[in-house]
Amino acid sequence: MKKQINKELIFVLVLGLIAVLTLGIGYRTIIREAAPEPPAAPPEIPSVTPPTATAEKGVKKFASEDEFKKYLQEAQAQAEYFGGFGLGIGGEVMREMMPSMEAPQIMEKAAPAAAPERVSETTVQVSGIDEPDIVKTDGQEIYFASRLTRIVEPMPLMEEAPGISLPKIMLPIRKQGNVNAVKAFPPGELKKDSQIDKFGDLLLSKNTLVIFSESRFYPYFYPYKDQGRSIAGYDVSDAKSPKKKWEIKLDKNTQIAGSRLYKNKIYLVTKNPIAESRPCPIQPLIMEDTPTIIDCKEIYHPTIPIPSDTTFTASIIDQASGKIEKNVSFVGSSASSVLYVSENALYLTYSYNESALKFIADFFKTKTQDIVPASFIQKLEKLSGYDIGENAKMLEFQTSWQKHLNSLSEDERLKIENELSNRMSQYHKERKREFEKTGIVKISLDDFNAIATGNAPGRPLNQFALDEYNNHLRIATTIGQSGFGFFADRGGSAFGGESENDVYVLDEKLNIRGSVQGLGLTERIYSVRFIEDKGYVVTFRQTDPLYVLDLSDPARPELKGELKIPGYSAYLNPITKDKILGFGKEGSQVKISLFDVSQPTQPAEKDKYILDEYWSEVLSTHHAFLLDKKHEIFFLPGGKGGYVFSYKNDKLELRKAISGVSAKRAVYINDYLYIIAEDKITVLNEIDWEKINELEL
Repeated sequence: MKKQINKELIFVLVLGLIAVLTLGIGYRTIIREAAPEPPAAPPEIPSVTPPTATAEKGVKKFASEDEFKKYLQEAQAQAEYFGGFGLGIGGEVMREMMPSMEAPQIMEKAAPAAAPERVSETTVQVSGIDEPDIVKTDGQEIYFASRLTRIVEPMPLMEEAPGISLPKIMLPIRKQGNVNAVKAFPPGELKKDSQIDKFGDLLLSKNTLVIFSESRFYPYFYPYKDQGRSIAGYDVSDAKSPKKKWEIKLDKNTQIAGSRLYKNKIYLVTKNPIAESRPCPIQPLIMEDTPTIIDCKEIYHPTIPIPSDTTFTASIIDQASGKIEKNVSFVGSSASSVLYVSENALYLTYSYNESALKFIADFFKTKTQDIVPASFIQKLEKLSGYDIGENAKMLEFQTSWQKHLNSLSEDERLKIENELSNRMSQYHKERKREFEKTGIVKISLDDFNAIATGNAPGRPLNQFALDEYNNHLRIATTIGQSGFGFFADRGGSAFGGESENDVYVLDEKLNIRGSVQGLGLTERIYSVRFIEDKGYVVTFRQTDPLYVLDLSDPARPELKGELKIPGYSAYLNPITKDKILGFGKEGSQVKISLFDVSQPTQPAEKDKYILDEYWSEVLSTHHAFLLDKKHEIFFLPGGKGGYVFSYKNDKLELRKAISGVSAKRAVYINDYLYIIAEDKITVLNEIDWEKINELEL
């Protein structure tokens, strides 16, 4: 019995290496856990050999439906060994990608004399590229997508058959939300102008309000009735009477993954589940009863077979007319990639792992020659070169290794158990960056074609982790925790599963120019912010290290300074080039930090404020944050109300608290702050912070 148990332990030990290479496929849910602090000394900058964006790590289009099906079969055979290519972001793409934030920009209005001089905009990733949100304003009107449900009508007890009328009973249907148009300026005339019977995120430009409708009916005791999802453009030149100009309907299997508005063009990303029996063509959008058909030959796929359950389509839509101008489609996974949009390009990332067997074969060849027979190592090398699926290779390897274990005595197995444990640990630490990768596809906004591909080790957290500056792409990644999840849960194991974090700088062809590696050992990235030629990375497990990076030389980025404080920051927002606000948690409460990074080698926390709130929506979406530089204040919502803070003279002071409201957003128009809750809008005078008006919704 003991002999059998020991044999199984050895087998599990080697399979542990396989697990470390294969089980951490998807990006793991964030778990805040305690662990030792990382070493205080900054890591040295290693030498990096720039990879070439070859076909092996690129993308290409399918030649036919049969090729699409074959690709799916190959990917399925390797599903246990690779990550996915997709736009999912633990939720919708645009949120899961949380970008490096820009403060709301001030719109200078030249219109009528009575028009306001200052109007806030949605907090976005890149100035000038708008993002959908539940609140938009042009300085005259506030458009707010309220989530409040409404009772619509009674319904019959059961479905009515043709020719049979059933009595209605009072089981009401709840209808989720609508869009309110509110006359906002001047604040003394605050009133509701109109209501649009749709609900969803909004975009606003040149009197066209775009609604990404997810409207549904929810009977109390019946399955919901989907009344149709769509993207609709409304003429709001007369806000009292909005008129629908155009509407694009979504196919029943199509979901919106995210969108941007840039130069009056909507950049939309949708996703469709792949049907294995007929994966293509697809028709994600329907305009005036005419579907947009994406042929098999127009769909890109990674040249490395990776699990694919979704086809993503990026589209350019004219905001004024709703015309669909261009499309580009990719296959991938629905839950493991990031979308970032700059003024020049769309960047799509996808996670994948190199061949697990190749990794194992190299380990045996370089680390075990003194304890494993040469014949077994040679067989393993030969096996890794076979032109068969990865799954078949791994099964063959497991069979051969089990046969070898059966030939050993108990003493020999015990020795191998300990030797492999230590050697695997060191090998993994040395080579994990060669296994866990993020592929990157760059799509030009000019012609909407893929113009470059590349890769970087690790996986990005979200859109904050990518930033384009001076024709270079910066990307921050975590290595070890997401890709080697079996051991990451142990905070570092016998097989070297501890996480660490890197920042890479890639040129316009997506070749790596330089990197800073090894930030926050045993930790993972919680937030990233790139400001011009500087980068700011927050990792967390027990303390909150803020790393300051000098990225001015793309070939030699440097770690300049580090600050350790309790808690963590989940969102960084710059006030100036040298002052940054951090929002996160310390213990169970919301924490606000004011960082001074004027001396990169000595970043400092100038002040902090612990808010008596468990959560703020700012921690999950940057759109909930508002900065007013003129009055040196910022707004954030909480569960108990809305909060207005001053940061004047490097001091965080709570200037105003609005209690008893479910605050969602705030906007400023001239010197008035409008705090928007689900059921009311409250207007404050920013000079004395007195309430001057209120509107019940």
